[in-house]
Amino acid sequence: MNAPLINWYKFSSPATFYPLAAKLIPWFTAATILLAAVGLWISFFVAPTDAQQGEGYRIIFVHVAASWMSMFIYCVMAFWSAMCLSFNARLSGMMASALAPTGAMFAFLSLLTGSLWGKPMWGAWWVWDARLTSQLILFFLYLGFIALQSAIDDPRRADKAGAILSLVGVINVPIIYFSVQWWNTLHQGASVSMTKSPSMAQTMLWGMLIMALAFWAYSITMALLRVRCIILEREMTNEWVKKNALE
Repeated sequence: MNAPLINWYKFSSPATFYPLAAKLIPWFTAATILLAAVGLWISFFVAPTDAQQGEGYRIIFVHVAASWMSMFIYCVMAFWSAMCLSFNARLSGMMASALAPTGAMFAFLSLLTGSLWGKPMWGAWWVWDARLTSQLILFFLYLGFIALQSAIDDPRRADKAGAILSLVGVINVPIIYFSVQWWNTLHQGASVSMTKSPSMAQTMLWGMLIMALAFWAYSITMALLRVRCIILEREMTNEWVKKNALE
């Protein structure tokens, strides 16, 4: 006899997701610390020196992973926004709100590390390159989402307004990704592709991928921490919150 499937639908309720998040946070926190330690060790002490860029290229291990996560988080945020609008699910709107600050942080980190890398490579801190400009727009979309939700007192209306903005803005993600193919830019093309072999040493590739996994685990940790706070804030009138708020 087959074992019964897990009823994932029950976790769409804030009351049931709240304790689940508490159980998941320690695991993803540990994964973040472990992966970040391994990734930084490979990136700065194991990966070979680049023949053209020297030691300064090592900032890309943070830059590329941050750039990937800034785009990925926005896509996940847009997914939760679509769920919020389609099913009027409270938890979906909360998840989108919880993801936005981390996505904004990674977008800013991408721009900052890109500038630090671009100065010695291009001779300028900033150029109005297609990819840089579209990445800056992504950062402003995150800030706009956060500001819009903060400006509306009713959480349900704020979730829906933010959801519309995030779904409209998601068109910017493929623009960022394909910008180096669609326009002549100073930014180099993708070093990692699903359709061809990576154009870098294996140790460089492993360092980059492990750093991306570390940022992914960190993003989940922070989203779970924030969504628990949002749940407590919005559901404070419910009886289960009064019983579990101190857990």
